[in-house]
Amino acid sequence: MSFDWLRDLVICILGLVTTVVLIFIAVLLYSLYRRTKSILDSVKTTVRTIQVMSSYVEEEVVKPVIQIVAFIHGIRQGIGTISKFFEKKRRGKNE
Repeated sequence: MSFDWLRDLVICILGLVTTVVLIFIAVLLYSLYRRTKSILDSVKTTVRTIQVMSSYVEEEVVKPVIQIVAFIHGIRQGIGTISKFFEKKRRGKNE
């Protein structure tokens, strides 16, 4: 046995081991991909459901509440403006 033969044997063994390791890593990555894909699909479905629910809440709850609050705010401003008008008249009579 010469040194050249031993070197060639080591190169062949390392090539086979590297090939087997790469195939093993590819199988693991594919398995991980399949698992995460199902989880991601589930997350996408959940996000869609949350979007539908939030748009429903926005349409049915938030918009009417905003309209009521804006109406009340307008009434308060109107009352404040009218009260300022009457206060100026009272001050004018007192002075």
